[in-house]
Amino acid sequence: MSGGGDGERPEVLGDDRTPLGTRPLKLLQGYVWHPRDLEIDLAEYLPRQLERDVHVLWDPLPAPPFTFFDDGTLAATQQVYQLTVMRYVPPEEDPAALLPWLVETLQAALERSPAEVGWQVMADLRPLA
Repeated sequence: MSGGGDGERPEVLGDDRTPLGTRPLKLLQGYVWHPRDLEIDLAEYLPRQLERDVHVLWDPLPAPPFTFFDDGTLAATQQVYQLTVMRYVPPEEDPAALLPWLVETLQAALERSPAEVGWQVMADLRPLA
């Protein structure tokens, strides 16, 4: 069994149940934040996984990637998380078709969070390396 030079993943033996040609793809990318002195567990508001095998990931950043928010708030006063929403997408599927449902579902989850939680999320649609 060889992979050839066509860029496709070679067929392998083992417990890999991901179909050939399926690729990990970012669907949405952005930031979620709240005041540093406010202890908030985002897992109480954001699901780690949605139906259609969509994964919602967030990671605390050691320092915000920007200095100020649009309203002038110092970013250093906030705990900022990088948010990535991803899915393994088969080659025959258009990932953009999932975005309206996904945006509505994620928006509803974020709106249930405390008023001090802010977010900025954008469509990304890029492969994950």
